[in-house]
Amino acid sequence: MKIEIKKIGNSDGVLLPRELMQRLDLKRGQTLHITELPGGGFQALPYDPDFEKTMKIAEEVMDEYRDTLAVLAK
Repeated sequence: MKIEIKKIGNSDGVLLPRELMQRLDLKRGQTLHITELPGGGFQALPYDPDFEKTMKIAEEVMDEYRDTLAVLAK
């Protein structure tokens, strides 16, 4: 599928066809996180990979200090 970069107001942007939005379960107003790929490409994801990484670290810390956190929660 080819998507053209177009002028939108004072900016440039891309318009995603409705069929692609539906197939990827994307909604108007949703944020996409862009990651540059080697070779000049990019990847657009509907979630923040840095947030996912942060949450994984938080889960590990909570597992390690479960007893301490339980006492602090009282």
